[in-house]
Amino acid sequence: MFDEFLDKAVELRARGESFAIATVVRFEAPISGKPGDRAIVHSDGSMWGWIGGGCSQPAVIKEALKALQDGSPRLIRISPSANPDAEEGIVDYTMTCHSGGSLDIYVEPVLPKPRVVIFGRSVVAQTLARLANAIHYAVTVVDVIENARDHARLVTTPQTFVVVSTQGENDEEALEQALSFDSLYVAFVASETKTRKLFNFLREKGISSEQLSRVKAPAGLRIGAVSPEEIAVSILAEIVQAGRSRPQPVAPVEPKSVEEHDPVCGMTVNAASAKHKAQYGEKTYYFCCAGCKQKFDKEPAKVLLRLAE
Repeated sequence: MFDEFLDKAVELRARGESFAIATVVRFEAPISGKPGDRAIVHSDGSMWGWIGGGCSQPAVIKEALKALQDGSPRLIRISPSANPDAEEGIVDYTMTCHSGGSLDIYVEPVLPKPRVVIFGRSVVAQTLARLANAIHYAVTVVDVIENARDHARLVTTPQTFVVVSTQGENDEEALEQALSFDSLYVAFVASETKTRKLFNFLREKGISSEQLSRVKAPAGLRIGAVSPEEIAVSILAEIVQAGRSRPQPVAPVEPKSVEEHDPVCGMTVNAASAKHKAQYGEKTYYFCCAGCKQKFDKEPAKVLLRLAE
């Protein structure tokens, strides 16, 4: 199972997908999850693997999606009663629907490396590639323009940055290819005069002004850079700034909707995605798992009376 888990994680990393790893690190019997049990939570909220019963999963998925949003790991404790002396740094979930005991689960987000795609083989391009690699960015260098379309098929994430530094070698073709990337950052190493001439040429070829407005030119922060190496530094600084200043989005998170509380265990449930619900009187009630719904169905009036106390 561990080999399967590693293979799955490697596969997701290779595809450039965001996911979170949930690992059971502690338990108090009786409970089904055991230390070493682990699961992968995808960015759409689906889960692969095992970390315990159905009541534990909604809490883990909820915290995993939060971890993917803020990029920070967290430790979750699921227990049948609230602990007023809970340790700092533990996200406490009080749930009465499982068999008892307590479960601690460590959730760690796994986000794709920022990727810099560089068109060109100029000194600026070569220096930028070395610098980006030194700070552990993934680097793809497009040297031969004729093969650029193959590189454009790379998985593009919100942390993909494209830089054209051809400096006279197939500038037009390189910039046109760079604009085919679904990237929020596309930069062109050139003077303002050269940029204007090149943009006019591309407009005549049918590239819209809206598309061209995506291009940051001249590339780099204004730090007074003169040498090719200094220009590469200014571009990398701008890439870091661009990456840090925008949220770290991940593909779809929980559907936006009104959150309800499970009347049995008190768990917060997303009404739009809840799989278990029941109509009682004129109201619909939502449940975190089948077990809670079953308890409600047996004695709905008793459950609601206890809830009102």
